[in-house]
Amino acid sequence: MTNQTLVIASSNPGKVREFEGLLNELALTVKAQPDGLEVEETGSTFSANARIKALAVAADTGEWALADDSGLSVDALDGAPGVHSARYAPSDPERIARLLKALEFEDDRRARFCAALCVAAPDGTVLLEVEGQCKGWITRSPRGDQGFGYDPIFEVEGTLKTFAEMSLQEKKSHGHRGRAFTLLEPRLQQLLSQQ
Repeated sequence: MTNQTLVIASSNPGKVREFEGLLNELALTVKAQPDGLEVEETGSTFSANARIKALAVAADTGEWALADDSGLSVDALDGAPGVHSARYAPSDPERIARLLKALEFEDDRRARFCAALCVAAPDGTVLLEVEGQCKGWITRSPRGDQGFGYDPIFEVEGTLKTFAEMSLQEKKSHGHRGRAFTLLEPRLQQLLSQQ
């Protein structure tokens, strides 16, 4: 086992690609979790779900694992879809359609993306945990073709762009995962230097 390998605890190819881009300057090998490994997200918070996934994938693979749980909280929907963001509907287009329908006659479209990151070791140790947020609002229709999930309908505060209209670098500096990663990166670098 080498601690310089970091398994991304996700079966979502878009999320794995995004993390590969965010982690490309660190001295480690990044790989996706094994096919067929499913971890049930039973936590009531983003942080709890990230911890559950990181610990399970680290134990299964014998490698360090990085998990995130992130989601969209919409003010007018009392924080929904929240921790159920990925399960709000079966596919990205259906999730977007359901959310736009729920907000069809709503003027208050304020929302925020939250991302909780957790790095765990195979021995059950939680090495790092951080959270990042990004404020914005839900657009009336999708814009852009980058990213995944709710990216085409979330306009980031102060940018006039949805996540789906941003480059990876823009998303890294403005996005919830990028903000969480900015907190995680120096601490992860320090851990790697101690190996």
